[in-house]
Amino acid sequence: MLDQEMREPLFDYLDENFGKIRILEEKVIRGSRADVLGVMDGYFVGFEIKSDQDTYERLKTQVQDYDRFCDFCYIVVGASHRKHVSEHVPEHWGILVVTEDGVEMDRGADDNPEASLEYQITLMWKRELFRLLEMNSCPKYADKSRKFISGKLLEKVEHRLLKKQMTDLIFERDYTVFDDSPTIAEKKARRKRAVAVKRLVREDRARAHTTHYIGRSRKAGTGKKKR
Repeated sequence: MLDQEMREPLFDYLDENFGKIRILEEKVIRGSRADVLGVMDGYFVGFEIKSDQDTYERLKTQVQDYDRFCDFCYIVVGASHRKHVSEHVPEHWGILVVTEDGVEMDRGADDNPEASLEYQITLMWKRELFRLLEMNSCPKYADKSRKFISGKLLEKVEHRLLKKQMTDLIFERDYTVFDDSPTIAEKKARRKRAVAVKRLVREDRARAHTTHYIGRSRKAGTGKKKR
C-alpha cells in the first residue's frame, strides 16, 4: 500500500477515534518533515507514515525530531511492516497498521518524556505569538523577534496553560491568510520564484521586441525610415 493510499483511511480513523483533532500535513520539525501532525486539546500528536515501499533508513532521525515536538507519537505502517516495526521505534511510540480493511491499532502511545514546549512553540505563527502575549496580559514586544517573544511567553506563562492556548489558536488558524513572518525555507522559495518570474519577463520582452521588429514591413510602407 502506498503513502497516499494510506492517508484517507488514517484520517477517517483519527476522526472517529481521536475526538477533536485538527490534522496538519507535511510540517517541518527540526530536520524532518512530519507526515501528519495532529493538534488536539492541549496536545500535539505525531504520525510518521511508512508505506509498504518505504524503508527505515531515516527513521532514527525522524524519531528524535518527532520526540521533541509531539506529546504522543505513532508510526503508521502498511501490513508488510507489521511484524518488525516495533523493533524500530521506542516503547512509548504507538503503532497503527493500515490494511485493505481499514486501520488497526497494534499498540497505543504513551506519554512522550522528550516532548518540549520550547520546540512546540516554534510551530506558532508570529501573529499567533502576539495573540498569546495579549491573552496573557504581556507587553506587546512589537519590534521583537519570534524567538524573543517565544522566550518571554515560556518564561511568564504556566506551560500547561500556554500549550492549551497554543492548540486553541491552531484550531482557529486560517490558512487562507498568509503568515506575515515566513520561515527560512519559505523565504528561499519566494526568492527562487521571484528570480524565475524576472527571467520569464525578460524573455517575454525580448520575444515581444523581436516580433514587433520582424512584423514591420517597409515594403508595405508601414515601417519608419531612419533619419
